[in-house]
Amino acid sequence: SIIGLKELRDNVGTYIAAVKKGKKFTVFRHSKPVFSIVPPAEVEYDLEDLDGPGWKTLVDFTKIKKGGVPIDDVIASLERTHGQGR
Repeated sequence: SIIGLKELRDNVGTYIAAVKKGKKFTVFRHSKPVFSIVPPAEVEYDLEDLDGPGWKTLVDFTKIKKGGVPIDDVIASLERTHGQGR
């Protein structure tokens, strides 16, 4: 099923319950798909790539800057990239 991001935010509990029952959703923002929500059992991971139960590192910010990058800097960069303000 296709849902809008605002719809998801406004009714997150309803969608959580539906996903628990096996339903899948593609979330759209500004008429473009941005992510999918699927039951955890359908998400496949290579266990060797996981950093812990259910966690996978997508970006290692310690490789960018010793000690990592402050979250506010990451958010600001994402907002600039995607043209959003808080």
